[in-house]
Parts: sequence; C-alpha cells; structure tokens
Amino acid sequence: MFNKPRLLTPGPTPIPERVRLVMARNMIHHRKTAFREAMTRVQGHLQPLFGTDSPVLPLSCSGTGAMTAAVHGLFSRGEKVLVIEGGKFGERWRNIAATRGLNAVTLHVEWGRAVDPEAVRAALDADPAVSGVLMQLSETSTGVLHPVREVAAVTRRRDVLLVADGISAVGLSPCPMDAWGIDCLLTGSQKGLMVPPGLALLALSARAWKKAGTVDSECFYFNLPKERAQVEKGQTAFTSPVSLILGLAESLDMIMEAGLDALYRKQWALTMMARQGVRALGLELFVPRDFAWGVTSVSLPGGVDGTRLVRLAAEKYGVYLAGGQDHLKGRILRIGHMGWVDWADLAAGLHAIAMALRDVGGYTAARDYLEQALAAYHAGLAVAPGESIPPARS
Repeated sequence: MFNKPRLLTPGPTPIPERVRLVMARNMIHHRKTAFREAMTRVQGHLQPLFGTDSPVLPLSCSGTGAMTAAVHGLFSRGEKVLVIEGGKFGERWRNIAATRGLNAVTLHVEWGRAVDPEAVRAALDADPAVSGVLMQLSETSTGVLHPVREVAAVTRRRDVLLVADGISAVGLSPCPMDAWGIDCLLTGSQKGLMVPPGLALLALSARAWKKAGTVDSECFYFNLPKERAQVEKGQTAFTSPVSLILGLAESLDMIMEAGLDALYRKQWALTMMARQGVRALGLELFVPRDFAWGVTSVSLPGGVDGTRLVRLAAEKYGVYLAGGQDHLKGRILRIGHMGWVDWADLAAGLHAIAMALRDVGGYTAARDYLEQALAAYHAGLAVAPGESIPPARS
C-alpha cells in the first residue's frame, strides 16, 4: 500500500514530531529537579487551557480513570446524582456511579441530540436530594456538544456539583471552567492534547475542593487531596508517567505558541470543512445541530455496511475512521479531526469515504449530489437548508 496512513479516529490522534522526539529522550527521574521543572511548565499552560485558577491534576490513567477519580473523590456512597445519558460515555458515567454505590438518576437524551438545560432544571427541582450532575461536554460516541455552560448556570445556583467529561472537548472547543461554573472538568491526553493515551487531567472548583475534603473516597489510588498536595510540589502522588508528562509539556508549548484563539479557529474551520464535505458526498449528518468541534458523525444510507466501509477506507486508502457503537454500529461513521490533524488530512479522509462508498455500492447518490452541489456553488445558491456558500470567484 502506497497511501500515507492518516489517523482520523476520535482518539487516539496523530502525534506531532516535536512531541515524539521529546518523548524519545533518555528517561529522567520523577522525583528530581528536571521533572519538577517540567511539571511547573505543564501547570502554567494547563490552567489557561482549562480556564481555571485551580491546579490541574495529572493522573496516570485513561480518561475513564479520571471519571472514576471524580466520582470517588466528590461523592460518598449513597449520594444521589443525576446522569445525563445521551450516548456511550453518558452510559459510562452511570456505570461508574453504580460501582461507587451512588443512587444514579438518569436523564435519557436521544442519541444525536443535546440535552435541554430546562430538562436538567426540572429534574433538579423535582428532586432536591441530587447533589451532582454528571455529563459530557462532547459525547464522543455521537458527536454531540452538550450545552454545559447553560447547565452550569442551573447547578451553580444550587448545592449541586457539575462534573463535565471534556475528554473530546478540552483543547478543541472553549470550555473555561471558572467562567462557566463547572465544578470538575477532566480530559485525556490522546485527543486534542496530541499525546499518546495513558495520561488524564482533572481540575476542581473551589466548592468542589471543599466537598472533596469531606468525602472518604474508599479508593487508595485515586485520592484527589493527596494528588493536589503533590502537584503543589511539582510531583505526582505515585510513579509519574514521565514520558507522557514531557510530551504534554511540548504539546502545550505548541498550543500556546499559536494561542488558544488560533487553536479554536482551526478546530471550527475543520469542523465546517468536515460537515460541508459530508453533505457534498450526498450523506446526512447524524447531528444536525449542537455538534462537537472534534468529531463529525455521519448517517449512512440504508444498505451500506458501515463496518465494511471503515475497513476498506483503512485497507485501500490508508485512512482510519471510526464506526458507531451499540445500536449505531454499522449505521454511522465518525470522522475525527482533532489535535495534529490539518485540512489535507481531512480532505484525504473525505476522498477515502467517497471511494469506500463506491466500493460498497453506495456512491451513486453521492456522485449525483456532488454534481448538484457544484452547480449550486457556481450559481451562488444554498447547498443545504439554512446554510449557503459564497459564489465562485471569476
């Protein structure tokens, strides 16, 4: 195969050469000066990225580990929490809460749709015993961006902690936790932060730290107050993922060199490119509105085997995509455009989708629609309901 491999999955994501080279250096000790200096550098970048004055804790685990740490560190056995479940990872919140022994009340949301903040308000009004809301910023399994800012406006006026999974949102779309009123924001290294999997990051608000001081987590490894005490010394509570921390320091340097505004502009542009490209192929977007900035989900036509399409895109065209999960398996396609992905990668991805669609017998409609879209473009007409593109320059 002569195609350049392109990783367009919603995590892990491609790793910049700068990051890979730093991670390939000789090992250093996690209790010595060089590591403490790296931790200080990381902390100085993570706080503006998270939009918080609080320390951001690095944890040696995946994003699910950070979700587990948040639940164990902020809620005691028997407490009642409200889980926003609109996808596979909302379901994960419910499972973690059950394992902790919490009383989890579920607010079900149709997969592919964002939660209504008024539904959250109504649920909290109906049950004053709820002490926390667990939700996703970006639901990676569907490509939905939930209105966390609006939900935070509801929770911050009550004695209710808002815990937000930003695993496919931090470093991709704005989520300033202090300004919005998020009590716990967490993410993983392998998406917008452009580092291999295995490192998670978690920050708490002042009132969340106050609550954490009253909770017996019953978990030896995930102990948030102990981690905070070590972070203030430039350390971690247990053996540190040294290479991942050094890689994170380099990736954050890259992000801050360009600036957060440039980062978000790039992510928005890639998202618009993905969505317009999908429409040009005659396909429907699974999330028509309230869409995430790092992953675009696509509804596949009836009769198209999504599992086979994903396999052919990789084997024949060198583009690695993701399919749907659970009842969406084989029915949707997920295109990741996170982190170290640029427009050329995404263009190659759209080409691979078109060719794989042809291979599985689903390209006729795409070809016909593409001809119509091009004609509309040159005529300066709308190519999708509610959206228009500028006329071609002469």
